[in-house]
Amino acid sequence: MDVRNDMDLKQRLAEETLKIDRIMRDDLAAITDTLDPQLAEILEYGLFAGGKRVRPLLTILAARMCGNEDNGVYNLAIAFEYLHGATLFHDDVIDRADTRRGRPSVQKQFGAVAAILAGDFLHAHSMALVGEFAGVDGLSLFSQVTRSMVDGEFLQLRNASNFNQSEEDYFLAISGKTALLIGAACELGALFARAQPGQQSALKTYGISLGYAFQIIDDLLDYQGDAQLTGKGLGNDLCEGKMTLPLITTMQRADAADKQWLVKTLENQLQRQQKLSQVTSMIEKYDGFGAARNKASDIINKALDALSRLKQQSNQQSFEILHGLAHYVLNRSN
Repeated sequence: MDVRNDMDLKQRLAEETLKIDRIMRDDLAAITDTLDPQLAEILEYGLFAGGKRVRPLLTILAARMCGNEDNGVYNLAIAFEYLHGATLFHDDVIDRADTRRGRPSVQKQFGAVAAILAGDFLHAHSMALVGEFAGVDGLSLFSQVTRSMVDGEFLQLRNASNFNQSEEDYFLAISGKTALLIGAACELGALFARAQPGQQSALKTYGISLGYAFQIIDDLLDYQGDAQLTGKGLGNDLCEGKMTLPLITTMQRADAADKQWLVKTLENQLQRQQKLSQVTSMIEKYDGFGAARNKASDIINKALDALSRLKQQSNQQSFEILHGLAHYVLNRSN
């Protein structure tokens, strides 16, 4: 079966995704008696509204790649979904987002304070799981990537009014916000499996590269996606004044007049909201979308190169799925 085919990949992952959801429900059910009823309601609402479960899947697949079939990896893997959920709860408060995955966000449904507290709980609970199932080394890795995520948010905040960002600035920000977390999901799976240092390093490189590409495609979907598929309105990044890769590339390539127009538009929040189509046309004029997609493709090739180093010493089924996931990330529509 060629798992580069989107439908084949989804079929291969469906059983694992359902099992991850079941493990999460069992885990939360075990502590329900200790939770405030509203917190339990928020967790149910926010965690089980869809989602691809990519991060826990990567942890499980990485462990399988390294020859470990211990089902305890599922309890470790769900920590990454909890941490991801915490960041979404908090991000929607920061961005004042009304929707998430096509329905009211947690902060819209339950209020900002409740969303922040629920996110705090998920963060704490995720760390407890990592400590239990991956020990001190795993917890150290998990804590390090959590710090990097916060640092990435601060870097993005510091660059919020900088409309002349470089590509390097962009990758520094998304490294902390996205790529390192996905890299850690792979690395922790290898650590759980007691993999050799070379295996652990290759899976980390695969995961970080996958994370970079994932974020670049997110940037493209924000301008070019189908809102019914993404569950988010088009142009959110532009409305918030975020300098994503297509726009950064356009600013670097634009002539003086077009660059001046873009800066004036970006400086005015109302203009950003009203001129999505004009900004999109400007990005198309300078091939900002094409350049970003080419960059994502190059990065995916780096991920596949890292993965290929493990082919002869790994679980073949897990290798094929990770290979397919890389292609899915590059070609996804939601």
